[in-house]
Amino acid sequence: MANLFTGEYTHSIDSKGRIIVPAKYRESLGESFMITMGFDGCLCMYSNEEWTEFVDKLRALPEMRKEARQTIRHFLAKATLCEVDKQGRILIPIKLREHAALIKEVVFVGVLSKVEIWSKERWEASEVDDMDELADKLSELGITF
Repeated sequence: MANLFTGEYTHSIDSKGRIIVPAKYRESLGESFMITMGFDGCLCMYSNEEWTEFVDKLRALPEMRKEARQTIRHFLAKATLCEVDKQGRILIPIKLREHAALIKEVVFVGVLSKVEIWSKERWEASEVDDMDELADKLSELGITF
């Protein structure tokens, strides 16, 4: 069965780019896992199993299309294997920190099969204020719950 990540946790990142991964997520992610750029200016963490499934989806994209190549590059160019140290921390490479504007406070957000990492400011700015309006837009696309 696939991992199901939920919840929201705020932690601080140190000047060297190290951050404690919430214990709840470490249990499912394991001692090492992949981290890469995500959408909307966040990062994404995948267990090795989920990463393999994600890469299989990328492999299935039609590489003759420019958009497919750009998407593949977006996710794979900066993808990094992270290992948890004895304090439960990982080191986030500088290029990934810059992409996600991770400076001080960081928010971990469980989103189905992955964990997103956001700067606190970006996370707060991205939160939806009107779920009714969002539900209406999804309904127009034929998406219902």
